[in-house]
Amino acid sequence: MLDRRALIAAFGASLVAAKAPPAAPSPALVRPPRLRPGDTVGLVEPAGFTDDAFDLDLVKETIVAMGLKPKAAPHLAQRYGYLAGEDRARAADLNAMYADPEVRAVFAVRGGWGCARILPYLDFDLIRAHPKLLVGFSDITALHLAFAARAGFTTIHGPNAASSWGRLSWDAFRAVAFDAQTPTFRNPPGTEDRLVQRAGRIRTFRPGKATGRLLGGNLTVLCALMGTPWLPDFTGAILFIEETNEAEYRIDRMLTQLALAGVLGKLAGVVFGQCTSCTARDASFGGFTLSEVLQQHLAPLGIPAFQGALFGHVANQFSLPEGVRAEIDADEGTIRLLEPAVA
Repeated sequence: MLDRRALIAAFGASLVAAKAPPAAPSPALVRPPRLRPGDTVGLVEPAGFTDDAFDLDLVKETIVAMGLKPKAAPHLAQRYGYLAGEDRARAADLNAMYADPEVRAVFAVRGGWGCARILPYLDFDLIRAHPKLLVGFSDITALHLAFAARAGFTTIHGPNAASSWGRLSWDAFRAVAFDAQTPTFRNPPGTEDRLVQRAGRIRTFRPGKATGRLLGGNLTVLCALMGTPWLPDFTGAILFIEETNEAEYRIDRMLTQLALAGVLGKLAGVVFGQCTSCTARDASFGGFTLSEVLQQHLAPLGIPAFQGALFGHVANQFSLPEGVRAEIDADEGTIRLLEPAVA
């Protein structure tokens, strides 16, 4: 009779064997131009709204403090229910920023929900012809993944324009977007993350090093794109994922979906970042901790995998360029870029 550990291993192995549907072929990677002091950058809201003029003033001041010039999209500060304007209007703003020769990069003001709704209205021929950094995280994951599949140039999973932009966030972004560096991202000692032993440590599920293209973002958003034409090919990729306000059983459900779809079985490595407020409030769904859920799904893959890197819904986070080749070290908990994200 199989014991509990053997059952978990057998379950994980069965998920790894799942076949994936055909994915969108990934075009050759193009590097957008780096940012330079004085550059104009576009501000868009492709998902949730910010209708407080004071908050938007603070966002613009943040961009100015970076040495950049903010340019508001035509529909910025509009509201349509819980969205920042109707779908076609939000898409038109993004299209306009990529068509505008003055704009050198595009910053999402915030996330929320709604990026997936505008994907059918984006002009990817236009976007592909004008490579520019797209910066943001959370719901912006839908755009990052769609750009990786259809536009073929680097985007940056990093703070939104309205994020806090602490020292770690700014230093990481500057190194990648301004200086075209290839940093090694490592959690500093004393990080605020309480999920990884409260001291900036990581938890290794499978040791070793792995090399591949960085692809990922928010787990919920990624799973919501399964079965659509907006996902890139994950073969040989380093998957990085983060989450917020999702109970352990929901993380389990989403990882199961990725496994059954064959995505996890294609990967070279996995990094699970921060999971903010990811604890079940319903006692009937208690039992497994987050790390136990991750152990069940990631250890059977047989590839380097670890938890705890600083990206996600936290005050300070790394800027991870989508599509760029990187090396992870699951023993040390590091992510090392192997090539610059910008030209």
